[in-house]
Amino acid sequence: MIKYYKAIYDRINRISLTACSEAVTGNFTIGGGSLFSKLLLKTTKHRKESIFLIGKMVIIMKKRVTMRDIADKLGITAAAVSKAFTGNGSISDELRNKVINTANDMGYCYEANAHKKKSLSNNIGIIVAERYISDNSFYFKFIRGISSSLQRHGNYAFFHTLSRYNEEKNILPDIFTTQRVDGIIILGQISDEYTKTVLKTLIPVVFLDFYNELTANSCIVCDGFYATYEMTNSLIRKGHRKIAFVGNIHSTSSIQDRYLGYAKSLIEHNIPLNDYYCISDRNTEDGKFIPIELPVIMPTAFVCNCDEIACKLIGQLNNSGFRVPDDISVTGFDNSVYSSICSPNITTVEVNTEQMAAIAVDTLLTKIKMPSQQTGMIQVKGKIINKDSVKAIDNEAK
Repeated sequence: MIKYYKAIYDRINRISLTACSEAVTGNFTIGGGSLFSKLLLKTTKHRKESIFLIGKMVIIMKKRVTMRDIADKLGITAAAVSKAFTGNGSISDELRNKVINTANDMGYCYEANAHKKKSLSNNIGIIVAERYISDNSFYFKFIRGISSSLQRHGNYAFFHTLSRYNEEKNILPDIFTTQRVDGIIILGQISDEYTKTVLKTLIPVVFLDFYNELTANSCIVCDGFYATYEMTNSLIRKGHRKIAFVGNIHSTSSIQDRYLGYAKSLIEHNIPLNDYYCISDRNTEDGKFIPIELPVIMPTAFVCNCDEIACKLIGQLNNSGFRVPDDISVTGFDNSVYSSICSPNITTVEVNTEQMAAIAVDTLLTKIKMPSQQTGMIQVKGKIINKDSVKAIDNEAK
């Protein structure tokens, strides 16, 4: 490599070897020579960059990646690349995302074409994974809240259900590439790889009802940790000391936080954390519910990560000969429809979905105006709603 620097040095009088070395490695430096006395354009052998030496300043100019470069890389036409970016023509989602991922890898930013839009569309995309959607999905509350908040701001919502296949293959919906939306709200936890793909688009995005290290700059969540901590404290005050948690702690950040709140309460009251009292309720891979395995040593209370699971558990306990709350207490989370249709009605935590949705919309609209804006994680407090599924126990039952 020293010989390579020397070759450049030999062609430029009074420019030091250090300056040549720094130029090739991408640093700026000051070399010798009179101002604007020398100009050399030399393409390096190992990097697609050009070295400009103008007077005393060494400037590195990277070669601009074009659509033709992307097309050559993928073995397709430049027209196909253009259609993938604009959304015009019969381009499959799979090819479109392959083009976008390749463009990102090569350093081409297709959002550079955004200046062609004369004005904002006032459209906001809402993306939720299909595993969170059911007939009585809790997330419909969020969707309704987001839509209402957007309407108050004069914006419109584009709803997209993310399939398991598209999530696994990192296939983005065309609203990302056709620039039909100004920003995106991701509702519910998605995979890390898909999150990275979303962030690479440079479209303003806010994450609602989950967080991790990738999303922590702009996310809105319910404070599930403190709410479940308080719920478990309430059970202990009612005499319960054998308390189990129901939820797959490897599934979502929400369930993790709720488990940690439960665990903190037990630790503070010197109650052992037993592995057999941490009971899974769903598959980690696809989030599908699985049969709940009741422990051999039954607790006096179950803290469930959501109302739907609490309702299923109550049915299972009834079938096993246990009465709720006379024999065993059960709590839920979300204050969803399941907490009301279940018999008995479930003591639960109310999530202020309307407030969370409004904050998500306000945060996103701010990011659209100021893309560099980072709000961090915003937590909204939950509220315990006492119903009929919890009962105090006497000293003999402890």
